Amino acid sequence: MMKVKYFWATLTALLLFSCDDNTGSLGLNLFPDSDKNIKGHLAVYDVTTSSQLSGAVFAKTNVGYLGKFTDPYFGYYEAGFLAQLNCTDSLTFPSVYNAETNPSGIMVEDKSFATELVLTYPIGGYFGDSLTACHLSVYQLDKVLDKASAHYTDIVPENYYNENDPKSLIGQKAYSALDLSVSDSTKALSTYYPAIRISLPNEIGQKILDESRICEKNGTNFAERFKDLFKGVYVKCDYGDGTVLYIDAIELNVAYKFYVKDSLNNIVKKKYETDADGNPVDSILYSARTFAATKEIVQANQFKNNNVKINQRLAETQWTYLKTPAGIYTRAVLPLNQIEKELSSDTINAIKLTLNHYTQDNDYNKYQYSISAPTYVLLIREKDKEEFFEDNKLPDNLTTYLSMHNSGGNNTYTFSNLTRLFMICLAEKKAAKVEAGSSWNEQDWLAANPLWDKVAIIPVLVNYDTSTSQNIISVQNDLQPGYAKLKGGDPENGGQKLQVEVIYTSFNK
Repeated sequence: MMKVKYFWATLTALLLFSCDDNTGSLGLNLFPDSDKNIKGHLAVYDVTTSSQLSGAVFAKTNVGYLGKFTDPYFGYYEAGFLAQLNCTDSLTFPSVYNAETNPSGIMVEDKSFATELVLTYPIGGYFGDSLTACHLSVYQLDKVLDKASAHYTDIVPENYYNENDPKSLIGQKAYSALDLSVSDSTKALSTYYPAIRISLPNEIGQKILDESRICEKNGTNFAERFKDLFKGVYVKCDYGDGTVLYIDAIELNVAYKFYVKDSLNNIVKKKYETDADGNPVDSILYSARTFAATKEIVQANQFKNNNVKINQRLAETQWTYLKTPAGIYTRAVLPLNQIEKELSSDTINAIKLTLNHYTQDNDYNKYQYSISAPTYVLLIREKDKEEFFEDNKLPDNLTTYLSMHNSGGNNTYTFSNLTRLFMICLAEKKAAKVEAGSSWNEQDWLAANPLWDKVAIIPVLVNYDTSTSQNIISVQNDLQPGYAKLKGGDPENGGQKLQVEVIYTSFNK
């Protein structure tokens, strides 16, 4: 029978770890016939961390970030976005009414009444000062966004439009996140969504309408023609520092006038309005055809950070940082070789890593719109981080783990059981050793695989299935403003080592 004191020691430790069934063995595949000498142990191993520059990150998202913001610790950053617009295969404009040749038509005339771009964001869908006076400009793209490269935050908008051509600038608008021109009663409606409406040259809408008529006449696909006709827009904030909007809907509306008809296809006359001859006036309303940015087409965000401030933070060795968007992530070096050496004949039950972050400095808290700690972070093998986001993968609790910020007094990100990650890394090295045979040289292999024992801690945005709020449907790089200063850093230059806690079971020791 297992010795009681070891059994309870192991059980208590496992409960404290909140471990799952992700256990593994470094040296044992089968339990021995007798378990009378099974012993549970707790060991700790040092982990070193460092801040790393994120650089450009993969940012495939249906949110367009727009604005500028200056932070006392990280300096300014600005965001703009490029977006293509989609035309559905079934989209057509109504036919024009003619009493003799087309009495069933409804359009008053074959003309676009107005053309506008509408940028919609959720209530509260912004960061910073809601009353900051801002100004945006809209440019029409003359090149189609490249799906293979357009999703990184270092995209160069000027590669997709001619900044020297004054005709490329098609719209401008002054705005603030809180639109004071909208009444409180309107804002209280459940159907209200804040939006910025930018008038565009009506020639754009007229050209779209004309081309749709040609395609309809020739029996060709207008949706395909639209891709060449209107390649997209680039929206940038060119004035105002203090607000970043989270645009979640982008629409191009081509408006037209149409007759109101009754059930017998007769034009409805206005009751209380007559023309100069005293005849009732036709009832005319306005409608529009909408071309929207959707998940099926390309939308790209560009972010620019203050490199001077970012590099100052990177130089701080007493701790590490997480900074979004596209700023800083934390690298951790796992004690794989030491665990392999010391626990190769034991069974690993759980491996726990906790990242503590400092509370924000009092001076920083005095800043009215200080950014807060990211809600979620992803722990992933550093060599896999680009592929993870590009392939829209989900955390698998094998080589990728998700942790939610615990702000309930201890300010931590906890990874309860990384056992499988350690097993996979060690198995990778073992396979390489077997393949190399007598020519195996560990130092050469480690030099050729410098990221083998390194993981990245990356702030992420987690999207859940709206029907259940439990199933994760996507994990993306967090592009909203956020930061955390984590304990760790370089122990030889003012930092401190972190530790992983390992629960393992040994036999006959």
